[in-house]
Parts: sequence; structure tokens; C-alpha cells
Amino acid sequence: MTVPRIGVSVDLVILTVRAGQLATLAWRRDGEPYAGMQALPGGFIRLDEDLPAAAARVLDERAGLPGAPVHLEQLQTYGYPDRDPTRRAVSVAYLGLAPDLPAPDTPQMSWQPVRALTQMAFDHERILSDGVERARSKLEYTSLAAAFCRAEFTVGELRRVYEIVWGVRLDPRNFHRKVTGARNFLVKTGAMTSSGGGRPAHVYRRGSAVLLHPPMLRTPAERPRRTGSDRPLP
Repeated sequence: MTVPRIGVSVDLVILTVRAGQLATLAWRRDGEPYAGMQALPGGFIRLDEDLPAAAARVLDERAGLPGAPVHLEQLQTYGYPDRDPTRRAVSVAYLGLAPDLPAPDTPQMSWQPVRALTQMAFDHERILSDGVERARSKLEYTSLAAAFCRAEFTVGELRRVYEIVWGVRLDPRNFHRKVTGARNFLVKTGAMTSSGGGRPAHVYRRGSAVLLHPPMLRTPAERPRRTGSDRPLP
């Protein structure tokens, strides 16, 4: 029996809130296939490394973000036969969440608004869509919304993360009550800040909670219909 050779790669969906939009890292391909099209940062796994190590290496080398404060977790595996027109290839996708980061130190890599990426190389539009939906769900049940923020932030800044990732407007008072009432989600630093001449606001940092209790569940009205790159593929 001949064992087929199958390439295994990691592809990264790195999400951040940038300029008031949900953005992801993308790189413009300069060779075939799909020359000139945007793709997710990725690379093939080396024989001597584990999957998490490969994902961390791609984040450093290909994405151009060495040492960046990115929460990285495995998203899904994609292995249908025609996903790569040049070879039989399996991709293990990782989802990364990060605060607003500087432009990567790689010429072809840039932050792109998620909604603008409607046609991508390979099956990367599908992977991106899955990553965005995973991030939206994570915000309901975990404290990972704070991964989009700086080390210290206000409730208003945290609310903007939820609004941008979910694509909805939230009632400020109701949101404040929910997040400050969630057990060990936020910890007051004792500092106050004011912006735009508004009322001073308490400054918080992320607490010890991993799962939110109670969760920040979206109502049906807060679950927008998918459009553009959010649209599930057949």
C-alpha cells in the first residue's frame, strides 16, 4: 500500500479592533496560484515541531509580529481534497485575538477590514468566516473580549469591542451592569479617566475569570445576518 504524501500547514486568523473596525492580518500573494489575491498568513509544518509551535513560528516569521500579545487557540482543521489546486494539503487553522497592534514588519502583510475580504485565495474566506464566528461566540461565554483591549481599559472601550465584533449597538447602562456584575471579569485599578470632556470613568483590568458567569448572551436582534466575508460558504 502506497501512503500518499499530504502537506500539513497552519493558517492564522488574527483578529483585532483597528480604526473602529474588526480587522485581520492578510498578505497579498506574489505567485501562483492566486497571484495578487489576499490570503491568511500561514506556512507548512516542519518535521520537528508540534502544531502550537508551528503556529507561534508563523506568527513570528510570516505574520511579522514577534513577541506580540496575541491569544492563540486552535480553530478547526480543513482537509477536503480540492482546497489547494497544486497539491493535497490539510490546514490546521488557529484563531488569534489581539489588541490594536502596529503594522507588521513584513512588506506584503497588512491589517485589512474583515468586511473587505470577500474574495481570498484558497479557502481562506471560509476559514476567516469560521474564525470571526468563533470570536463572536467566545465573547458570549468567556472573558476574551478583554484580549482586544490594552492592559487597562474602561467599560466604554470594552463595550466598543463587543459592538464591533458583534456588529450591533449595545445599551451603555445595560452593558455596564452586565460586565461589572460578571464574576471576576473586571477588576478596578483605582484610576479614573475622562475623554472628550465627558464624565470620568473607572479604569479596569482583566480579572481571573475564564468563563463568564453569568454569560453575555446576545439576543436574537443582536445576531446580525451574515454578509460579505461573514457569509458561510457551501
